[in-house]
Amino acid sequence: MLRPGSDAYFLHLAYEQACIARDLDEVPVGAVLVDDEGKVLGKAYNQIESCHDVTGHAELLVLRKVMADTQSRRLLGCTLYSTLEPCLMCAGAIIHSRVKRLVYGAKDPKTGAAGSVLNVFEIPFNHRVQVGFHFQANCAQILTDFFVQKRAISRQIKKKIDGL
Repeated sequence: MLRPGSDAYFLHLAYEQACIARDLDEVPVGAVLVDDEGKVLGKAYNQIESCHDVTGHAELLVLRKVMADTQSRRLLGCTLYSTLEPCLMCAGAIIHSRVKRLVYGAKDPKTGAAGSVLNVFEIPFNHRVQVGFHFQANCAQILTDFFVQKRAISRQIKKKIDGL
C-alpha cells in the first residue's frame, strides 16, 4: 500500500500519467507537481507526437500548466515527480522555474541530465534543485516494453517492404 504524501505515492501518480501517454502511443513519461503541503497542483504526460512539438515533454507541460494556473513563473517550495530522469531541456526549465525538489523514478542512460549523461543540477546556478532518485521498477519497465514493441513493429514493416 502506498502511503499518501510519500515520494512513492506521487511517483505512482506520475506513472498513471505515463500509462495515459503509452495508451496514446506517446513515449510513456508522466509528471506530477506537488506543493510544499503535498497538494497536487498539476499532472501531465508526454504529448510530443500528438502535438507535433518536441517540447511536449511531461515535465514541461506540467510546469506550464501550473504556472498558468498560479500566474507565476516561480514554483517555490514545489516538488516535481517524473517517471524518467529529465533531459537537458527539462532540467533547465526545472531550475528556472525555481522548483525546490525533483524526484524521478527511472534513469535515462541516453539523455539524462540529472546524473546519467551529465548533471545540470550540480552547476552552481542562482537556484539549486534538490534531486532524488527513487527507483520504481514500473517506471523503467513501461519504457522498456514500449520500445521493445516499437522495434518489433519496425522489424515487421521492414520485412514487408523487403518482401515487395
